[in-house]
Amino acid sequence: MTYQEIIQSFQNYIYLNSGIYREWYIGVTADPDQRLFTDHNVDKQNDKWTHAPAENNEVARSVEKYFLDLGCDGGTGGGDYTSKTAYAYKKNTHTKP
Repeated sequence: MTYQEIIQSFQNYIYLNSGIYREWYIGVTADPDQRLFTDHNVDKQNDKWTHAPAENNEVARSVEKYFLDLGCDGGTGGGDYTSKTAYAYKKNTHTKP
């Protein structure tokens, strides 16, 4: 997906599921299932989460920065050049963080 497509998709999803950016975590990864459901302990059935494959690593990192600038939790520098998927989830008491 393009930068603009991912931004629009994530904005819509966040808006429909709270609209408060600080309640969300944003990141990039090469393996969204591992990162979301194992590393961050997101509940696949009950939590709010989304991910989208980007055209390349630079697009994924630009999406990450966009949402970090809006107040989402997370940080830059994670993953490597294979991290071409942007992901976001609504933080919960059982998620890490």
